[in-house]
Amino acid sequence: MTELKPSKSARKREYIALQKLGEELMTLKQTELDSLTIDDNLREAVIEAQQIKAHGALRRQKQYIGKLMRHIDPEPIREQMAKLRR
Repeated sequence: MTELKPSKSARKREYIALQKLGEELMTLKQTELDSLTIDDNLREAVIEAQQIKAHGALRRQKQYIGKLMRHIDPEPIREQMAKLRR
């Protein structure tokens, strides 16, 4: 039997959700960000995005964060974010 791949639309929805989660990371204070256990590359990208003021550069950085999010398991980050919000 062949496995069905998710449709292009389903993959795109997933990628957008991961990018949104990355954008939520950008709203955190430095101490909150340090308390999360996330990949170092992702942490550096989020810190860099927090310092960017130019709209186009910020959009590209958000896309880069979304790309980094695709290569890690987002569930632990979601759980840690939920704990921070409480």
